[in-house]
Order: sequence, then structure tokens, then C-alpha cells
Amino acid sequence: MYLLLPGRHHLLTRYQKEYLLHLVKHGLSEALDVFGNPLSISKHPTAIIFAVTSANHNNTRRNPLSLYQRAMMIQDFSRELCIPSFVIPIDDVGQSPNFASYTLKKIEVETELKLQLTKENTIVLCSTPVANLYLELGFFVLPVEKVPGPKLSFYAKLPWEELEDIVSKRKQEAENKNPSGSLAQSNSDHPIQIPSSDEAILKSLDPACIRLWKDYGLFEKVDMLFSDTLIGDDGDLTESRDYNTYVREMDEIAELKFQETKPYVKPGRIGDIGCAVGSWIKLVGKDPNFAESDFYGVEIARHLYQICEQRKENGEFANSNVFFLRKNAVSGLVFPRMSMNTIHTSSLTHEIESYGGRSQLLSFLKNRYEELVMGGVWINRDVVGPEDKEREVFVWMEEDSSRNHGRSPEEFSNFKEYLDSLSTKERFFQFQQDFRKEEGYVLRTSAIYVDGIEYHRMKLKDICEYLSKKDYTDNWDSEMHESFCFWSFDEWKKNLESIGFRISPQSSEYRNQWLVKNRYEGKVKLFISNSQNPNKSEDLVPFDFPVTHMLLLAEK
Repeated sequence: MYLLLPGRHHLLTRYQKEYLLHLVKHGLSEALDVFGNPLSISKHPTAIIFAVTSANHNNTRRNPLSLYQRAMMIQDFSRELCIPSFVIPIDDVGQSPNFASYTLKKIEVETELKLQLTKENTIVLCSTPVANLYLELGFFVLPVEKVPGPKLSFYAKLPWEELEDIVSKRKQEAENKNPSGSLAQSNSDHPIQIPSSDEAILKSLDPACIRLWKDYGLFEKVDMLFSDTLIGDDGDLTESRDYNTYVREMDEIAELKFQETKPYVKPGRIGDIGCAVGSWIKLVGKDPNFAESDFYGVEIARHLYQICEQRKENGEFANSNVFFLRKNAVSGLVFPRMSMNTIHTSSLTHEIESYGGRSQLLSFLKNRYEELVMGGVWINRDVVGPEDKEREVFVWMEEDSSRNHGRSPEEFSNFKEYLDSLSTKERFFQFQQDFRKEEGYVLRTSAIYVDGIEYHRMKLKDICEYLSKKDYTDNWDSEMHESFCFWSFDEWKKNLESIGFRISPQSSEYRNQWLVKNRYEGKVKLFISNSQNPNKSEDLVPFDFPVTHMLLLAEK
């Protein structure tokens, strides 16, 4: 008789060990199922199958451990059980009513049909609502930690509750040692250590679990993952991004990024942080000047990281020394100190500011300085704000292109169609309502009429934010979180120089002329005035569209 124990298995507990040992030694006949009834099965367990769910996910709050780490822990844990144990990876398929059936079929495939689990030869061990999926298939289910019956009570904490308890206790310990409240980084010279005598944290964990977590620094790893405000539970920067659109855009502009940055790349160890789908590395790796270089792509978004690994497996990179890491470059170093000749980032730093805040951006800047060798360069290509961003300007916006006719968003099949139906001025009002609303930002404007023409008075940075986002109607929700104009080019240079960087004179800020020609002209006009209340057209002076992007070369 097989025992099937499905779960993510990031932690294994003493209670689980005792429960399994009792079943192995004393058999199944007296074991109570989820309804409180004895199984009355005379057979003894002959093997335990650990179905490791979300096996293809790791390095996130929901799934901190990789599959190989979980497998090693399970095998160590199983030594005392004295019957065979099998670790079967079950990849994530989201919320599915057929998940139990999928798991059983995956076990068959992974074992080449050697393990065919049925309701006649298998007992399921599960203490979560997943048990209901197996009950529907006719399996007997043992509740493990849960008290049998309808009452929601437990003999012991579930493994995930134990993990959250560890995080909470370590956070409290860190705050007691560091009144500022920040947790030690996983790459710190002095990470927080949990003393082996700390019964409050370790008493519930199986020794196999403790050994693995200590040997692989996993206590420190979950400190970082759970304290990170930049990424979500599944390790993505934003949950509102359409990745199909995003990937296509990354590939389309890869050549532009490559041509703009190529003259400044220094051979040796080359890192691309926020590498998306690896397009920049792919192009640089083809250049003979970098044939002897090693390339390291860093990507935190799970979906994009998986694409990078697939491209590598497909042989799309000319240089064989290409490696991809799924790590967070904000919370700590991703490369050893003084190890990188070139670090490249593109369209990343504004996202750190937007989703993580100023403190995380400053941490990111300092980490890049630490990672470079003397003479190394960080190439940062990103959007930038205008120098005089707090200045008030007067804005004319076209309104003749409207196809909306007063309809509300609910009258369209999707929000993109609604946005596309709006004129430039109408869409601005939607932008004013949505832009960084969750972050508490208020975009203030006032309308004036000069010679019968309507203008809107606002800060230069606000109209620049709108111009940069007004045409991204397929990713509107994501774009509304992102701030482009928080620093001007001079402010960028001053902040980097305060850390120790030298800014190369070849650095530049510029206006994307394609954007001006194709998306700004005819849609928006900017004016300035010496008068607080201009009342005739002569009071308004045309104002050029400000810079949109920068290429910043920060040398150590």
C-alpha cells in the first residue's frame, strides 16, 4: 500500500516524522481518516511518494526552495522510515479542479509507469483543502496534522505556518538587534544566525530540515524574500503586466539598446541585471570582441527567467559562457564584490523607484558600485525627468480624435478598447485619475482659456509622465504605477557621485525623436508664460518637448 504525501515540502516537521513512523510500524487499520473513521486496512505501507508541487518554482516567498533542495531534504528525512520513498516533481498548473488527477498522471509519467496510484493501492495524506480533490476521486485520505472531522482544528502547525513563524521570530530578533528594523541581507558579512539552542524556532522542525536550511543558508534567504516589498509572493515585479506584449517589445528594441551601449561595454565578466528575455546578452555575445567574456543575466520575474533558460537550451546564444540567475538585485549583491567588469541595466531603475521606493533605489545603486572592479562600468539606460520638472507649463491637448461619444468603460469589451476610443485630452483625464493612485499621488491641474482655446496648467513633470505613458493602452494598469520623472539627469549624476562613481563625459540625456514625431506632435503642445494668468496668445511662449531618456555611464 502506497502513501501519497502531496505538498510543496519546503519544511518537514517532527510531527510529520512521528506520524509516518507510526503508520509504518503499526499499520493502517487503526488510522483515522478525515471523517474520523478507522481505515480498517490490514496492509502496511510499502512506500511513500512525496509529490513535490510547484516544483518548477523557487526563490519566491511562496516557494523559497528549489526542487533539488527539497528533494535532498526529503531523502534525508526518509532514512528513518525504513521503507522506500520517492520524490516526484509536480510542476505548477495554477488553481485547477483537476489538480489531483494531474498529479497522479504526472507521477506515472515521471516514473515511466512504474508507479500507478489508484484508490485501491494508495492512501493520501493531506491536511489542506486539496484533500477534497482526492476524496472526489474515491481515495481514502488521512488528515495528518488536522483533527478528523468537520471542525477546523489541528494537532500541530502546518509546515507553511511553521515557515511563517520562523520568519516572524527572526524578524523580531533582527529588530531587537537592529533598532532601525531592517533585516540583515543574505549576502551580509554577518548574517543573522539562529542558535541551535533556540527551541522556540527549531523544536518543531525535523533534523533533516534543520540541516539543509543551515547548510544552504536558507534561514537568511527567507529573511530576504519575506522582507522584500518590491516583488510579489510568486517573485514577479508586477502582477498587472501583459508579458506577451512585454517580451515582444523587448526583442524589438534589443538592437537599439545594443548599438547604443556597445561602445562602452568592457570585456571580462559582463552582467545584465533585469535581462528580460536575454536579448541584449544575445547580441553582445555575438560580437567577436567579447568572445572570451562570461555573461550573467539576472532576472527576478519568473516568467521571463523561464524564457531565458529555454532560449539557452535552444542554443540561441553564440557564447557558451552564458548563465542566468533568478535573484533580486535590490535586496543585496547578485555578484561578488569587485568581480564585474561591466554591468548593464535598461529600463530597470525607474521600476525600482516606482515599486520599491527611494530607499530601495539607493540600495540598488550602492550594490552595483560594490560589484564592479576598479575601472569597471555600470551602463544604465533608462527614462529620465526634465531638469526644471517642478516648473508650471500650459498644455494644449487635441480632442478631435475622440470616438467615445460619452460611453463609459463598462460599455466596452475591455479597458484597452475604452482607452483607444478617447482623444488625447480625454485620455489625460483618465490618466489624472489613475496615475499612482495607489501610491497616493495627486496630479493637480487647472484649466484656462486664452483667445478661446483651452489650456491646462500643470507641472512639467506631470505632463511628461502622461506623454510617456498615454499610448501604452494594453499595459495601462501596470504603467499607472511607474514614475519616470523622479530624477533629472543632473540629479542622477549627483546621487551616483555621492556613492563614489565617476560619471563618464560620454554620458548623455536626449529626446527620443521617434516619440516626438509619432506620439507627441499634433497631440500635445507645451507653452510657458511669464504671466500667472495669461489672457492672450502673445502671453504664451512655445516650449520644446523635454528630454525623455538617458545613457548614464557610471565608472568605478
